[in-house]
Amino acid sequence: SKRIKPRGLHEVAETAQLCVSELVANVITHVGAGTPTTLALAMSGTYLRIEVHDPDARALPTLLDPMTDSESGRGMALVDAVVDRWGVQLRGDGKVTWCELATGLSSPHGHGGGPGVTRAEAMLGMYGALRLPIRPISGHTQLNVAMAEEAAVVVIADVLHWLRAHGCDPDEALDRAQLRFEVEGAGSAN
Repeated sequence: SKRIKPRGLHEVAETAQLCVSELVANVITHVGAGTPTTLALAMSGTYLRIEVHDPDARALPTLLDPMTDSESGRGMALVDAVVDRWGVQLRGDGKVTWCELATGLSSPHGHGGGPGVTRAEAMLGMYGALRLPIRPISGHTQLNVAMAEEAAVVVIADVLHWLRAHGCDPDEALDRAQLRFEVEGAGSAN
């Protein structure tokens, strides 16, 4: 099975994997192994939305008290405990069982990570516009993650050249930047 790693959503990746496992297991247990099932991941505002589509509108997920002796319903109790909201949509061709996880993103197309990430994103957008061919989309210049990563590498290399040209030690600057990154990362993880 392929692991789900929502890009930019590392904080909810493990919870998302758990939810996918439980929602799919629910279909296998209550609808049957081999049932055609579709998994969809999408953003719903600033929430990660996970949907599992199956063709049986009669076998509805149930939420039971996890303290009961029943084996049935415990998966949905687990999902209920870790998500912000969940539900079932009945359709003519079956049902969609869905759940949503808060991501901490500032917008559906934004990011989490605080002011350092915001500054880096703005700088990479400007730098990318100067160095990389970026197409305007709907009046905005969009820098996708792959292009931003390439722009970041170019920025770092250019800054190292600038440091050397001004008599500074690029290795020392990289060491100090790495230390600062680790210290700031440890603070935001709490």
